[in-house]
Amino acid sequence: METQFLTDEKGNRTAVVLPIKKYNKLIEKLEDLEDVRLYDEAKKEDDGYRISIDEAFKIIEEKRKLAK
Repeated sequence: METQFLTDEKGNRTAVVLPIKKYNKLIEKLEDLEDVRLYDEAKKEDDGYRISIDEAFKIIEEKRKLAK
């Protein structure tokens, strides 16, 4: 099964049905993009203060949880 579209009575697409593997890959890629966005945001706010990569990931995960 590939991607399927649900339509209204006029033929306008109103929803999409994805195979679960495709959906999971999409979610994973979106999470990766969010990590990059958060990194770029942190980089813009660079005031010379440095933290370890582990601390950075901890902060990213905390922000991700708050965004949900």
